[in-house]
Amino acid sequence: MEKNLKTHWETVYETKSPQEVSWTQETPQISLDFIQSFGFNKDVRIIDIGGGDGLLVDHLLDLGFTDVSVLDISAHAIERAKKRLGERASLVKWIVSDINDFKPEGTYDLFHDRAAFHFLTRSKEINRYVDLVVNHAKNLVIGTFSTDGPLKCSGLEITQYNESSLNDLFQAEGFTRIDTKREDHQTPFGTSQNFVFASFNKS
Repeated sequence: MEKNLKTHWETVYETKSPQEVSWTQETPQISLDFIQSFGFNKDVRIIDIGGGDGLLVDHLLDLGFTDVSVLDISAHAIERAKKRLGERASLVKWIVSDINDFKPEGTYDLFHDRAAFHFLTRSKEINRYVDLVVNHAKNLVIGTFSTDGPLKCSGLEITQYNESSLNDLFQAEGFTRIDTKREDHQTPFGTSQNFVFASFNKS
């Protein structure tokens, strides 16, 4: 199953341009607002889970952050991001891994995840992800399809969340919710997808 999932995402990133996938955002404003709300120093460790070839990393570098990692299951996505960034790609730590297989070294000051977590549909995977955050993150910013959002993405089943269900998952493990926000994300091809975002820190 995991091999097939990797093949799926490699094919997506090999065959589709950023304007042909729903998650593309020129400016991931809600993510940036949440990240900046923590008041971090610029040398904190930040990891973008499922970052693909998304533009959050560009904005984080523009803001002066110096310890940024991007994890994605697709090597093609990572290569596309590197090519886009050019020389600045050397400033980023790139990790090709399924989140289910990721074994971080040490602790991150921030886990950021927009639209990777909701692809986990089995309770075993969800619990493993929560454990990963609990053991390796001091703060979390997470965005998922809401209960008013799509039921599928890229042909795959997803898990929908609302403010309460996200809170219940992480608060039970010692995190305190700071803020939540909804977003009607406008896809490059003119449709709308409702997301729920939440920020947490370790109690």
